[in-house]
Parts: sequence; structure tokens; C-alpha cells
Amino acid sequence: MRKRKQGRKFGRKRDQRKAFLKSLISALLLKEKIKTTEPRAKEISGMTEKFITRAKNDTLANRRLLVQFFSGSTIVKKLFSEIGPRYKERHGGYTRIIKLGPRKTDGAKMAIIELVK
Repeated sequence: MRKRKQGRKFGRKRDQRKAFLKSLISALLLKEKIKTTEPRAKEISGMTEKFITRAKNDTLANRRLLVQFFSGSTIVKKLFSEIGPRYKERHGGYTRIIKLGPRKTDGAKMAIIELVK
């Protein structure tokens, strides 16, 4: 039986989409709050929460998995030194999406995605 493929396409090919989502997640983890469209925020929310869950347990395997995805040491360092310990006692729900009004130019639904304090 054929199943529907998961995830949004955002009008991009696979490699472009992967790089696009990686840059959005990197910006969210560095700035801890970004303004983007609602579908983009919903798409990166789950992925970001999985990375934060990995960062809560500081093992070599988890570090290697995150370095493999981000290929940058600053984000991985911040994940393991600041963000992971902050959510040590929390079981999920690390991100919050606040819906805003539509964008004036094209009417796209906007949202703010942030890390919960």
C-alpha cells in the first residue's frame, strides 16, 4: 500500500530543502527566537526538539551525530553547554510557536518560534 511522504517540500529540491531547514534550525538555536512563516516554524519545531533531547545526554555518540548534521562546532558547543543542561528536567516541549498576523506583501501566515525558558 502506498503511503504519503512525510514533511513539507517548500518548493525546493531535496538538497536545497535540507540546507534550508538546517539554516533555520541553526538560526533558532543561536538566537533562540526567530520570526518565520507558520509552516516553516512547524516543520523545524520537531527537528529542533530531537536535537535538544540529544544534547541533554552528553555522550560522544550524541556529539558526533549533532556535528554530522550541523558541521559547525559553535552550534554543537552551545547545545551541549547551555541549551542541553537548561532542559535537563524537562520532558519535551522545548519550543513554542506564537502565531502572528499575515504578512502584508503576500499574505503568508507568520509565526515566531522560540525556545521555552
